Amino acid sequence: MIDNKTFDVIIVGGSYAGLSAAMALGRSLRNVLIIDNGKPCNRQTPYSHNFITQDGIKPSVIAQKAKEEVLNYDTIKFLNDFAIRGQKTKNSFEIITENGKKIKSKKLIFSTGIKDTMPEIKGFSDCWGISVIHCPYCHGFEFKGQKTGIIANGNTAFHVASLVNNLTDKISILTSGKSNFITEQTEKLKKNNIEIIETEISEIEHNNGNINNVVFKNEKKINFDAVYAAIPFVQHSNIPASLGCKLTEQGHIEVDDFQKTSIEGIYACGDNSTRMRSVANAVASGNIAGAMTNMELINDNF
Repeated sequence: MIDNKTFDVIIVGGSYAGLSAAMALGRSLRNVLIIDNGKPCNRQTPYSHNFITQDGIKPSVIAQKAKEEVLNYDTIKFLNDFAIRGQKTKNSFEIITENGKKIKSKKLIFSTGIKDTMPEIKGFSDCWGISVIHCPYCHGFEFKGQKTGIIANGNTAFHVASLVNNLTDKISILTSGKSNFITEQTEKLKKNNIEIIETEISEIEHNNGNINNVVFKNEKKINFDAVYAAIPFVQHSNIPASLGCKLTEQGHIEVDDFQKTSIEGIYACGDNSTRMRSVANAVASGNIAGAMTNMELINDNF
């Protein structure tokens, strides 16, 4: 039951970071409510990597096992719903959900993730997280030695190319318009035999998310096995900002070393508050957020 009850902590977002925070709190006997609607940003990704003990496991399998373990703690409850609004009351916070629930808590943890803004390239979103990828550490090993594209420009493209160059020598940067590398960058790319293609992209041909060809607006096609893409994002939830939490220049929720936001009583963890976007990092930051929220509750009452 969640009605007419003030929880110690409401965790908005019940994926890896949120579940990790909940476990830390549950083990401290805190009354916790996790609110989540079961739509993590990596739900299309077939396998998770670079996380010891879970390497190569499907993300949904990791999340389901984590949820089962967390809900073994009697003080943790789970609500399948979507938080749409939040407000500060006199002595607590209140979260309002899509289904009309109004729930109060002493503290808040946001593990709400981010939402990728897909480019208007046919087939791109179908391949996202499968063969159009964002992180060499999460996905690069699986495409080692294979023909690889990088959809980016300038400093971002140069940085990704330097990382991927260790994994394959078959790299092309697809700027989809005029490139803007400085002279030193252009020289280094040339030295490493990294091709720059400026023609705009119109489509990614694929088979169930696995790339066959990148199609350009001049109708030329080039076969790639994988494509890295640096795309913009927005916060998946606007509640933290509406409560006054500061954002960084990049658009992440600003937190200190202990995952505390600029607003007293509110913590954030996972992809919404860091550029280090991985399941392993989400779990680590969630664990810190849970422990520090518990410490704040202790300081309030001890």
